[in-house]
Amino acid sequence: MTTPERIKIIEASCKQVGRGVFFSTLIIVASFLPVFLLEGQEGKLFGPLAWTKTFILAIDAVLAVTLAPVLISFFLKGKLRTDAHNPLNRTLEKIYQPILSWCIKWKKTTIGINIIALLISVPLLLSLGSEFMPPLDEGSILFMPVTLPDISNSQAKQLLQVQDRIIKSVPEVKNVLGKAGRANTATDNSPISMVETIVLLKPRSEWRKGIKKEDIINELNAKLQIPGVVNGWTQPIINRINMLSTGIRTDVGLKVYGQNLDTLYALSTKMKQALQGLNGVKDLYVDPITGGRYLDIQVDKEAIGRYGLSVDDVNQVVESALGGMNVTPTIEGRRRFSVNLRLAQDYRSSLDEIRRTLVQTPSFGPVPLSSVAHITISDGPAMIQSENALLRGTVLFNVRGRDLGSTVKEAQDKLNGIAKTLPKGYFIEWSGQYENLIRAERTLKLVLPIVLLIIFACLYFAFHSIREAFFSLISIPFALIGGAYMVYFFGVHLSVAVAVGFIALFGIAVETGIVMVIYLNDAMQRLVADKGNSSETISKKDLRSYVMNGAVKRLRPKLMTVCVALFGLVPVLWATGTGSDVMLPIVLPMIGGVLTSSTHILLVTPLIFLMVKEHELRKYGKLEVLDVKE
Repeated sequence: MTTPERIKIIEASCKQVGRGVFFSTLIIVASFLPVFLLEGQEGKLFGPLAWTKTFILAIDAVLAVTLAPVLISFFLKGKLRTDAHNPLNRTLEKIYQPILSWCIKWKKTTIGINIIALLISVPLLLSLGSEFMPPLDEGSILFMPVTLPDISNSQAKQLLQVQDRIIKSVPEVKNVLGKAGRANTATDNSPISMVETIVLLKPRSEWRKGIKKEDIINELNAKLQIPGVVNGWTQPIINRINMLSTGIRTDVGLKVYGQNLDTLYALSTKMKQALQGLNGVKDLYVDPITGGRYLDIQVDKEAIGRYGLSVDDVNQVVESALGGMNVTPTIEGRRRFSVNLRLAQDYRSSLDEIRRTLVQTPSFGPVPLSSVAHITISDGPAMIQSENALLRGTVLFNVRGRDLGSTVKEAQDKLNGIAKTLPKGYFIEWSGQYENLIRAERTLKLVLPIVLLIIFACLYFAFHSIREAFFSLISIPFALIGGAYMVYFFGVHLSVAVAVGFIALFGIAVETGIVMVIYLNDAMQRLVADKGNSSETISKKDLRSYVMNGAVKRLRPKLMTVCVALFGLVPVLWATGTGSDVMLPIVLPMIGGVLTSSTHILLVTPLIFLMVKEHELRKYGKLEVLDVKE
């Protein structure tokens, strides 16, 4: 073969697949449009994936039609062999040809099996639970119990020490660090009644045989059943993300808005009682907004008049003895601290000791504070919470052992009756991870139809035929079959990660379909060139033979397209460690969908193509042959 002949063959081959490869790459880029429009946590997590893949494919689309033909002309030299010389290719063709022949012979059966498989996948998808994101195992546990609002500092310290000792007794626990109340920062408004304990676990190789992280949490929860304490279990990173993005420190929160704290607390308690015992609801409690205990000191003006005192004299004693008087600042490097002076803990830890606090009078010497003031303990709000200029109460709970979507849906059904009877000016709002789930679902439902239209437009420009574009597009629902089956049998809930996997699958399925349609149309061009374009010269047998040849003789490039995707995805099924929790839901629909879509494209697409061409030959007396080489 001379060099001009070789270059001419390479040029013809590149023209044959160039447009299809270019537009299939654009379709994959277009399929990731919903990922770009995701907001919040999901947008930050999957945005880098979408941008990286888009830039890679954009460059790939240009190189496929510019650099690739040049490189082929440089390296494709010497003695060239046909596909028949490859033993693997011959074996695959021997397997594929009789299967395709059977499918063409039993057309209705083949199409019926595909439709039944598609119909079965729909209830499978509908039966799956839903969640915002698959839970990422951070390797550690955050224990967040809440106790009564009126707990004292000494009681909180004792409770913290007891809990830490109990947690450390579990063999899988490496270290425990607990904190009660707020840290030394303006962004932490935690009350003294809220405890945060970070539990670091040992490596999994040192755990007891057969035990899982869920088992450790259940064991710890059973050991830490302390009266007056409501346990809460989460993870450090996701807890901070939840608190910053939604103001809720658990998976789900029911916010109750209104004008009166007592009414809000009563409504929140009523809703909590309605949710008790609901499957999947764990760590259920009402964020305490009432029940705080305050030391109320009211100056007796008649008494201080008899002793020759003023209100300021009494307040000064209260400030210096109980609150602490600012004496002087101290400087440590660039930091300044105030030094306060007050009575020792023993002299201000009980009501009787406070009443005996001495107040110096001008004429009568020292008198007890109880002689010039009424000292009582009064009830008040533990911590006033507000949002959007409205007072807020909250019912908090985590979801374990069940998907988030169906759990919240059942909870909403239970609370519908209460929500309809709320007083005027009061309303409820669901927050937490469920709020993120609703936002992501709304975005995907809005954008996916637009993406399908864009994909259809790209297919039309690739083939200049609405019919061929439609045939390539119908591979998408059949790709969902395998994705639905894989997600169902692996027990994965529908989430944003699964949606991203299906989005990536759309592009791969359409890409494989384009390659098949290109080769089938090329077979029709050869048929017309050999037999002419007339029903008198082309028989059904000829049509079937050329369709079979176009499908079978181009088996290798189609399988290479599928195998490249599978070889890169299958290892993720056995991945372990941090991050595998999110990767698996992305990969499962892609692996299952690639398998079923490739089966559909290899077996059903040639069959449908043949039926269409038979219809054209019968109705119009000739074939509509597309020129896909330009």
